[in-house]
Amino acid sequence: MKLTICYDGQFYIGLIENISENKYKAYRYIFGKEPKDQEVYDFVNTNLSDFIKNNDNHSGIPIQQNKVKKINPKRLQRKVAKELKKTSISTKAEEAIKAEMDLRKKEKSVTCKRLKEERKEYIRNIKVQKSKNKHKGR
Repeated sequence: MKLTICYDGQFYIGLIENISENKYKAYRYIFGKEPKDQEVYDFVNTNLSDFIKNNDNHSGIPIQQNKVKKINPKRLQRKVAKELKKTSISTKAEEAIKAEMDLRKKEKSVTCKRLKEERKEYIRNIKVQKSKNKHKGR
């Protein structure tokens, strides 16, 4: 059994995938707004089995299951760590903030470059003017 929580644009949804008796079954549970870790744990520990029993109205898709290899515990641990490392933006607000920060960063770099160029040009003009004044004998 596998539970995947994802954001569909409006709500957070838990996608429950279950393989039993050579049949693949999938269920969808709506969490609503952004769920806390404790809410997810409570759902898994108390409500998950009831939810599956109440919504078990489809027979599932038959699959041909291959022999299940025993997975090395260290490999399994690495897989779990890799899945946890995947970055996922949890809310639209975070997405908007990140986009705004990137935009400000680009504007700042462009402004800084322009100021540096203006300063170099100003210093160059001063040197040229001094050179002309020396040439004229002032």
